[in-house]
Amino acid sequence: MSGDCVDDIEIIDEIEAKTDSDGEDVITTVSDKDKIEGILKENASDFDTLSGTLSASDILDDGESQSTHSGSIIDVESEGESEEDVESKNKRDIAFDNLSEVLENLQITTQEPWPKDVKLFQPYEVEQILLPDNANCLAVQAFLKMCNLDFQVEPRANAEAMSPSGKVPFIKAGAFVISELEPIVQFVNNKGISLTDKLDPEMKSDMRAYMSLVHNVMEVAELYICWCDKETYNEVTSVRYGSIYPWPLNHIQNRVKKASVVKKLKVLGWYQKSISEVFQEVENCCQALTDRLEGKDFFFGDKPTELDALVFGHLFTILTTPLPNSHIANTVRNYPVLINLVQRIERDYFKRETKH
Repeated sequence: MSGDCVDDIEIIDEIEAKTDSDGEDVITTVSDKDKIEGILKENASDFDTLSGTLSASDILDDGESQSTHSGSIIDVESEGESEEDVESKNKRDIAFDNLSEVLENLQITTQEPWPKDVKLFQPYEVEQILLPDNANCLAVQAFLKMCNLDFQVEPRANAEAMSPSGKVPFIKAGAFVISELEPIVQFVNNKGISLTDKLDPEMKSDMRAYMSLVHNVMEVAELYICWCDKETYNEVTSVRYGSIYPWPLNHIQNRVKKASVVKKLKVLGWYQKSISEVFQEVENCCQALTDRLEGKDFFFGDKPTELDALVFGHLFTILTTPLPNSHIANTVRNYPVLINLVQRIERDYFKRETKH
């Protein structure tokens, strides 16, 4: 892979800015070789598909190709060329377009500071948002507050449909729209802001493992309770999720969403579980988190990470959301170490205290 990156750098050095008939730049010249080399090395995975399709030598054939149209540095087909030559040049056209687009995307985020008008979009808290969505929204809010970044919460009835991934929350930061915790964390890291810069690779790996545990147990358990527990579905989920739609669309949307969730739970092997088995999974997760947190203010020392934000979002939501079946909240309350973490984050970053 490193060889491919070097070849790509040599290609970029040979690219000259071309201007179309209107006088606008068609291709942007990259002159800072060291900067691009660093970007390529840090984001080598983004070029795996490109390098697997054709080699760097295929993209530019000994500097003989010239641009004759937007986004291309390849000569149009000349008389007498074989079909293989034409196909090779078409491949080079596509490869170079992909390379230029990726490089542009990689450079933008590192050039701009954190915008002042960042907005976090989520469903309405009082009448609409459900347990797993509320947990994820709180997790992102906690993370941004831990990074001391300004943002404004913007409730929207159709926030889920507005999101690029179909999941909430999502933020709008300047020209960028990013959804879900992990991509938002990566976006913030690209701004030079990180909660994990002092962690070694092994600790970062552990952190990602525990975040995966929370996603695969807590979040899935919340989905199960909201959509598969009949009492909770009838009294809470169907009412809240359908509240933004008129009759009979509210019933239609509830059925569509429930079918989507059930399909996901079947794939994950959770749909066949009983409610008691779900609670047992939650208890096992809480025990694992307690073992990791024991004796510390946060999971990795005296400073919070995105794992602390994620755990806070889910546990706080479970503890404070009224449900017909409160067994999941009572399960969490059996772990005072986790309760202390929730109270600490709520006090330090949300400047409030709630009795749990």
